[in-house]
Amino acid sequence: MSVQATARITAASGRHGTTVLPVLESGGPLAVRRTRAARPDWARVTMVGAMSAPLNGDRLAVEVRAGAAARLTVGSAAATVALPGPGPGADPATYDILLEAGEGAELHWLPEQTVSAHRSVLTTTTRAELAATARLVLREEQILGRYGEPAGTLTGRLTVRRAGRPLLDQQLAYGPGAPGGWDAGAVLGGHSAVGQLLVVDPDFEAGPPEPALLGPTAALTPLAGPAVLVTALAADARLLRELLDEALERLTGHR
Repeated sequence: MSVQATARITAASGRHGTTVLPVLESGGPLAVRRTRAARPDWARVTMVGAMSAPLNGDRLAVEVRAGAAARLTVGSAAATVALPGPGPGADPATYDILLEAGEGAELHWLPEQTVSAHRSVLTTTTRAELAATARLVLREEQILGRYGEPAGTLTGRLTVRRAGRPLLDQQLAYGPGAPGGWDAGAVLGGHSAVGQLLVVDPDFEAGPPEPALLGPTAALTPLAGPAVLVTALAADARLLRELLDEALERLTGHR
């Protein structure tokens, strides 16, 4: 039997510059817990898997809202492993993520990797709605297949709007059924780990970072707006995280 579940997280500005969490709602396999933040004016939430998911046919969603002047980091305790369903003919699993940040808010979406196991089929959608003065740090990492196995089918779409206007809209697809050439030399070139880091910061309007190569398999690209997108390939999850951590420190001063 497939699972349908939604987890909800809402952060708001509290007294003396703190951030409070008026809504912390778990759903199905998505358990959310408040954990210790690195800075006293921030709140941090960690998602903990309460059961194996997503399986083919599951419908999972996470809604994260950071109100005006709130500062929130959302991470996860472990990788999300997309698995095949218990029987043949199951529908693809879906994982929908909604991120909202109000005026003066700062939201960091930093989950662990998504692992696309062999024969799994997962479609993810991430939508971010940002106020004009909001800041966003978003990291996505995909591992195509567990050790020694081919990739499953993984499709992901990322849409970001700032002050009601489009900032980024892209779709990526890997594995069986994806458009031809997804694993060719001009795309993955034999790498099984792929990721991206998006930083949206109103301060970039005064002087965005210059385009740059970050080693042989990563690139920093300014967007048409106060934002930067880093894309990276690596042989494994550890090397991919190192690349994205270095890029994050370069852009924000923090890992």
